[in-house]
Amino acid sequence: MRWCWRAASAVSAGSGRWAGSLRGLCRPLSMAKSKFEYVRDFEADDTCLPNCWIVVRLDGRNFHRFSEQHDFKKPNDDRALQLMTKCAQTVMQELEDIAVAYGQSDEYSFVFKKKTRWFKRRASKFMTHVVSQFASSYVFYWNDYFKDQQLLYPPGFDGRIVLYPSNQNLKDYLSWRQADCHINNLYNTVFWMLVQRSGLTPVQAQDRLQGTLAGDKNEILFSEFNINYNNEPLMYRKGTVLIWQKVNEVMTKKIKLPKEAEEKEVEVTRARTKVVPLHCDIIGDQFWEEYPEILAEDS
Repeated sequence: MRWCWRAASAVSAGSGRWAGSLRGLCRPLSMAKSKFEYVRDFEADDTCLPNCWIVVRLDGRNFHRFSEQHDFKKPNDDRALQLMTKCAQTVMQELEDIAVAYGQSDEYSFVFKKKTRWFKRRASKFMTHVVSQFASSYVFYWNDYFKDQQLLYPPGFDGRIVLYPSNQNLKDYLSWRQADCHINNLYNTVFWMLVQRSGLTPVQAQDRLQGTLAGDKNEILFSEFNINYNNEPLMYRKGTVLIWQKVNEVMTKKIKLPKEAEEKEVEVTRARTKVVPLHCDIIGDQFWEEYPEILAEDS
């Protein structure tokens, strides 16, 4: 509207016919406000505190039912885990102010840089953009991972935002989520072995595991099923970390050489910054020493 009115003002010095037509289509700047604009005062100020890590964590809504109805493999379904990671990569590629992300099961945490000014640090913008981008990607990429399983209904995800003022707070948060991944996966691995291979009902398996410690669960897996839990895939035990990395990509390009009549295809190597998944320990110091740029003040 503002551009049109300025254009009309500029043209008014010339052709009266054109100026009149533009005035008929546009409104002056003074009319942009109305008596109803006071309702904006009811909007809450949801600006996130400055100099804090902004973490958006999303979780699948009622995913127990969703996984049952879509025949997810128990205790872990590679297709579902890889789809979650693909969606998280899509979120990071769209919102480049995300420094690192961590996911396990049906949840993902996205860590925005401490100094981000994205959408003026409005919490509602962070949460709605992350959750909507993730959910739409889940539907969009479903067939790439579940080729023989029709999507029966749209999945739902909810989100929350937490601010962490120090680097140690953030590292402890991510350590908490990875510890949760280990605890849940160990339990689920034993539980489903008891159900699938020992023939226990879910209630009987739950009773069997009640009050057991990690050592007890490892002993059940080894003595009864010959499974060494430490040999289970890292993606199951450690979850997935997404970081930005420079990688070399080899691509084919057509070029025309001097004194050559036809174009030739040549391989060209280019460095690109991409979102790379890792399955590793993030509780100890080694990860943070290897990737110091994640916590860098100017990141």
